[in-house]
Amino acid sequence: MSTMDLYLISGVAIFAVCAYGLIVHAHLIRKVLAINIMGSGIFLLLTAIASRTDVPDPVPHAMVLTGIVVAVSATAFALTVVRRLHETTGRPYLPEEADTRQRPDEPEPANTPADREEG
Repeated sequence: MSTMDLYLISGVAIFAVCAYGLIVHAHLIRKVLAINIMGSGIFLLLTAIASRTDVPDPVPHAMVLTGIVVAVSATAFALTVVRRLHETTGRPYLPEEADTRQRPDEPEPANTPADREEG
């Protein structure tokens, strides 16, 4: 087994595990982390594909560098949205996921800004 094969298998495994985590977990920060690590698996695949010949192909490397920049900015935006949702609702879940996956020991959300405006 060559190094390229090891990188390819590792990239696919990382992507598959994180895709499972993205589907299973309702917590939004875990979903953001799963998407980030899935991107890392894709970057690993692109790097392995670039080194399949003696002379590395610069295009996949450029795509990885661009992808890293886009991933950082998308992560910052996603975390901002999750934080705003948490401040608004008091839970780090989407409303429809919070109803179906609420644990019995989880307390009700604290006094939210919407509740303060009503009362």
